[in-house]
Amino acid sequence: MKTILNPGKAEWIKSLKRPVQKTKDIEKIVKPILRKVKRSGDKALKKFALEYDHVQIKNLLVTSEEVMKSKDLIDPQLKKAILVAKGNIEKFHAAQVSPELKMEVMEGVTCMRRSVPIQKVGLYIPGGTAPLFSTVLMLGIPANLAGCEEIVLCTPPDSEGNIHPAILFTADLIGIDKIVKSGGAQAVAAMTFGTESVPKVDKIFGPGNQYVTAAKQLAVKNGVAIDMPAGPSEVLVYADETAIPSFVAADLLSQAEHGVDSQVVLVTTTEKFASKVKKELESQLEKLPRKDIAKRALDNSVTVVMANQEKAIELINDYAPEHLIICVENEDEVVGQIINAGSVFIGNFTPESAGDYASGTNHTLPTYGYARNYSGVSLDSFYKKITYQKITEKGIQNLGPTIETMAANELLDAHKYAVSVRLKYLKDKK
Repeated sequence: MKTILNPGKAEWIKSLKRPVQKTKDIEKIVKPILRKVKRSGDKALKKFALEYDHVQIKNLLVTSEEVMKSKDLIDPQLKKAILVAKGNIEKFHAAQVSPELKMEVMEGVTCMRRSVPIQKVGLYIPGGTAPLFSTVLMLGIPANLAGCEEIVLCTPPDSEGNIHPAILFTADLIGIDKIVKSGGAQAVAAMTFGTESVPKVDKIFGPGNQYVTAAKQLAVKNGVAIDMPAGPSEVLVYADETAIPSFVAADLLSQAEHGVDSQVVLVTTTEKFASKVKKELESQLEKLPRKDIAKRALDNSVTVVMANQEKAIELINDYAPEHLIICVENEDEVVGQIINAGSVFIGNFTPESAGDYASGTNHTLPTYGYARNYSGVSLDSFYKKITYQKITEKGIQNLGPTIETMAANELLDAHKYAVSVRLKYLKDKK
């Protein structure tokens, strides 16, 4: 993890550049997969399971018997932890429900807006190097709260053709009963086009590797919405001498272990503190089972020493991190100036992993700088917002001349006539 001292903007932009995503090369691999799934359906999914997961799948859909068995394979302590997390996530997302908006903007003209659930949603749950049962909670709970009519979950099977029991247990806990043994770009293709076993959905959610990400972006071109663009996971920690070095190192490593293309950034106030964190990183790294992955991720990462808080905040907002941890003495002042971040973690005792699992906020967040213009997943992600308007006779008389003038000046005579014909009707009616 290299260190740079008080860089100018040009230098930090160069130093904090994310790992390059070779989108065109990946799409060349993914496009044929989408075509084959569109053409051959379940047959293609089974073929890809054999080719990529090295497993022969007879039934793509998980059976109720498999779900029941999973309950006996889960450690009681894990069950308890999942239930606590479920409770917090439900509370926070249920509180996001917004009431129907209805107002009379002028006499006789009433405008309304209400939330309507997206009917069919697909959840992609990675299950490769780490089965992300926590993502089942993060996506399944708001989908249920929103009232989505159909929820389908796709996740890759293991070498025996089984789904990790924690994923099955969690899915069953929140009422998801359509679980498909399929991963990678082929799973995204199945939800995009539909197969004999997998329904076509309206919107696809969930993280994944670069092939899943590319498939999701191609799904958009085929009329299916996605939660957000995505890149490798990342964290930025902004810390001063009031922060605890061992905590900071642990937070950096918790992101570094996600994958070799993850990026972690430390922005701090002194070289002395940076040195303390570096020592902690070296010590903690050796104890990690995934240390080889974390070590390679650290090669993509950087420590920036910034004596000037104003410049540090400018750097943070320019970088727009997925996860932002703030451990400084004047935390409220700093937090108030953050405008670009996926999710913010405040103080020494708020690890990023709290948001990943159980604090209640959602961990499906914009990466790769997309926090500048995208929000993380929330209850609203599973809704469409439909607006309505109702205009009375008095209302069209009040508003009509305004519409006629604007339409005429845009040279859209039919638009103007749609109002004029009504006004004439009312005039003749008298």
